[in-house]
Amino acid sequence: MPRFQGNIPPIVTPLVEDDRLDDAGCERLLEHLIAGGVDGIFVLGSSGEIVSLSHQLRADFVRKTCRIVNRRVPVLVGITDNSVVETRRLARVAAEAGADAVVLTTPFYYPVNQRELKTFVHCVLQGTDLPLLLYNMPAMTKLWFEAETVAELAQIEQIVGVKDSSQDIDYFRKLVGLKSVRPDWTFLIGHETLLAESLHAGGTGGVNLGTNLFPHVFAKLMQAHRSGDDASVRDFQAKIDALAPIYKIADSSAPLLPLIGITKTALSIMGICSDRLAPPHQACTPEQRQELVKVIEQLKTTLDVED
Repeated sequence: MPRFQGNIPPIVTPLVEDDRLDDAGCERLLEHLIAGGVDGIFVLGSSGEIVSLSHQLRADFVRKTCRIVNRRVPVLVGITDNSVVETRRLARVAAEAGADAVVLTTPFYYPVNQRELKTFVHCVLQGTDLPLLLYNMPAMTKLWFEAETVAELAQIEQIVGVKDSSQDIDYFRKLVGLKSVRPDWTFLIGHETLLAESLHAGGTGGVNLGTNLFPHVFAKLMQAHRSGDDASVRDFQAKIDALAPIYKIADSSAPLLPLIGITKTALSIMGICSDRLAPPHQACTPEQRQELVKVIEQLKTTLDVED
């Protein structure tokens, strides 16, 4: 059995100032997720604005997350930095804080070929004993973990899985084919609209932004999947797809960041945490917030959410 599976939300990073965590918001968010039935926590992923945070704040957030979670569910930590030294440093922080695994995407800015990418992974592994998951996020890093590269890296016991946010389900199916050589591997899908399809293809869970808001819906889908209830899986996928009006309020001219902003605003409306984004990024407009209030009220009925 894979060690990490199910709903492992990529949590947002609650902030009250440019370089200070919203401490109360962090605790409310984590308790909200654990009460909602998540199977793990992924801190400092793309949804956590990792590249916009100072190294000190990243370390503080990892320590705080591990302390609040207190081993109730596994904690996975995103460690990627273009500097191998900084990547290893954050991996050490994760280990010392009690995290269960680290997650590594590709470096970015300078072009990197697949040979150099494998060297990057090997260099990082030399600096940590924690299990490591690969993270394919080409929309942000402009670089893929090509399927052949993943297959080669799968020979390394310390690497225990992959999270794919490419939105390419055929690529994901190729990755799942590695179960023949690594039956212990975790295969996680990043885009929530593909969650049910990815599980049907052999995936083991999801790292989905919407889980921040309505974790119980994602938990119920996973429960249905584990019990083999395909009809209920489809029903809960339809409820997850019903979150689309939230994302449509966001500015569609840029990828991902507006979705993080709209999710933070939704969390602030729900009384969970601040909607502040790391600079230079701006929170939602008052008009977007007003529209979002109406959508969330409608979704509470659609998704059977208690106040």
